[in-house]
Amino acid sequence: MDLDVFVSAHRAEWDRLDDLLRRRRLTGAETDELVTLYQRTATHLSLIQSSAPDPQLTGRLSQLVARARSAVTGTRRASWRDVTSFLTQGFPAAVYRSRRWWVPTALISTAVSVLLGWWIGTHPDVRSSIAAPSQLRELTRPGGEYETYYSSHPAASFAAQVWTNNAQAAAMCLVLGIFLGLPVLWILFQNMLNLGVGFGLMSSAGRLDTFLGLVLPHGLLELTAVFVAAGTGLRLGWTVIDPGPRTRRVALAEEGRAAVGMAIGLALVLFVSGAIEGFVTPSGLPTWARITIGVAAEALFLGYVWILGGRAVRAGETGDVEAAERSARVPTAA
Repeated sequence: MDLDVFVSAHRAEWDRLDDLLRRRRLTGAETDELVTLYQRTATHLSLIQSSAPDPQLTGRLSQLVARARSAVTGTRRASWRDVTSFLTQGFPAAVYRSRRWWVPTALISTAVSVLLGWWIGTHPDVRSSIAAPSQLRELTRPGGEYETYYSSHPAASFAAQVWTNNAQAAAMCLVLGIFLGLPVLWILFQNMLNLGVGFGLMSSAGRLDTFLGLVLPHGLLELTAVFVAAGTGLRLGWTVIDPGPRTRRVALAEEGRAAVGMAIGLALVLFVSGAIEGFVTPSGLPTWARITIGVAAEALFLGYVWILGGRAVRAGETGDVEAAERSARVPTAA
């Protein structure tokens, strides 16, 4: 494409569109003209981006198309219908679509954590490199730091702190996935290392049952949310490498929007796990009752994803924003 010739041929249309957008009132004929020029300019923008990218011209046309799109579609306000649609279709569909990433992530991460715990629990020299024997006893004894950690602060403030920390970790996995997923692997390893250390130290003290009784009530749902975030982040990183039939820009935009929506949904999931960790884990309930609550919360979430998410995906839902909210573009050849 000869960019100078293309600009000369269509500059008048762009200027006319800009002029119409500046007017407060339009006649019926001018409104029709605005819609036509908007469609043409969106096509021009797509052609320039794919054939002869020019930053200055692309910026001008992107701004023009955005203004025209706002004028044509009007300002859309979020409603309770959007919230309901997100919770019953968009979020579970996004999690379900990512299952081929986060399910293997969960299985491999759990195996790594168990192996680390076994290694630490069966090798005294490894435990001695973690802390002095007196410190280890203080951590693992009855009424020690591992047990009092969950009741060391008021339940409400502890739950809020846990929720904030976990939501930040999940958001980092989703956002940093674009860097080929490498930061996600590091965040995931840190989480599994912390779990493995606790597993190994408490098992070496013969108190593994106590440790599992403290971790499982909230940990099942909490770790699942972390695995979902990590798997989605890794998927986003792979999209950078292999966008498939879509252009890399379009693929990243679609997967990135779905990841942002997933961050909001996972924040709600982590709110539930934080509430369990703050109010159920340190409670006086029997261990079996606390674990039952954790298993029930995990089962409800997985059922929510597989039933509602699977149904939404089969109906064509992807977890992306509605078509009317996406950037205008023309089809590109595969």
